[in-house]
Amino acid sequence: MIRIITDSASDIVGNEREDLMILPITITFGEEQFQDGVNLTHQMFYEKLIESDELPVTSQVAPFDFEEAYREVKERGDRAIVITLSSKLSGTWQSANIAAEEYGDVVRVVDSENASIGQHALVEYALRLKERGLSFGEIVERLEVDKSRIRLVALLDTLEYLKKGGRISKAAAMAGSLLSIKPVIAIQRGEVAILGKARGSRQGNNLLAEQIHLTGGIDFEKPFVLGYTGLSDRMLQKYIADHESFWKSSVDALETSSVGGTIGTHVGPGAIGVAFFSAGDTES
Repeated sequence: MIRIITDSASDIVGNEREDLMILPITITFGEEQFQDGVNLTHQMFYEKLIESDELPVTSQVAPFDFEEAYREVKERGDRAIVITLSSKLSGTWQSANIAAEEYGDVVRVVDSENASIGQHALVEYALRLKERGLSFGEIVERLEVDKSRIRLVALLDTLEYLKKGGRISKAAAMAGSLLSIKPVIAIQRGEVAILGKARGSRQGNNLLAEQIHLTGGIDFEKPFVLGYTGLSDRMLQKYIADHESFWKSSVDALETSSVGGTIGTHVGPGAIGVAFFSAGDTES
């Protein structure tokens, strides 16, 4: 069997597949340590985040955890493709490679160059390729080529958590709050980039939609995931209703996902995002 291994930054919840293993990232609130998705649900995370004065700390998956997973795969006579959070955002990719050194062709590690629902989309793509009967090597090759087509764009509801994380100044956060500034961000070449800023949620939603158009549109033959941060998906459902022309004639149902602590720590509640493969000339 070909097994897919990923980390919990992929925000895949309720996994019941035998061929998919999700290793938890550690999230620390003060003196309390939690395993993302094991003893800390997304709802629990946001309840704690809202109550906390300081940001929690996230820690990469350790090489030992990967090594244990690889050993299980090898003992069963299987092979594993590992899809990690972007190496520019976490040391998890490095941990996966350190652990893989002794496993030769049994394990191949792929840097998703993405996070959260973007990483989720690449994992789902790997599972689809596997179900289509592609070989181990063919799946790895396709992932390495097609991952560059994944786009993740998101609209933030607040600048407070960027301020807490030291990514913007207190003055910028205060000015943004007074003007109701909603930044649109993306993952580009494995890193977070700000694409634009809008005043108010309506302009923000329109800017998010505009960014999707600018990428060349959505390839609906490949995985397409919408995500939200916080305790409610109300803002996401409004976005879906306001922009149903994007997908109404292309898909019967939309996959939505809550975004957990790895990204939620930095963007806070109320954010919405879209992850998709851009339409292009790459072979399906």
